[in-house]
Amino acid sequence: MLVLTRKLQEAIKIGTDIEITVLAVEGDQVKLGISAPKNIEIHRKEIFLSIQEENNKAANTSLDTFQQLLKKSLKPIKD
Repeated sequence: MLVLTRKLQEAIKIGTDIEITVLAVEGDQVKLGISAPKNIEIHRKEIFLSIQEENNKAANTSLDTFQQLLKKSLKPIKD
């Protein structure tokens, strides 16, 4: 992990397209401004993890449904 110290209104660059600026420091909170291209998704970590969890649930549900359909299609048809 890279650790940097920045003062109010100072910034860091990530690559050529992303800039993070310290906008305010209030008590134990730091407000950051992030400039990035629109195609870069930016989320708080807890939101990002929640999205991943929901995507995994959806993928597993889809896989379960597919497996159930596959089992039904493989059963012999009785005349």
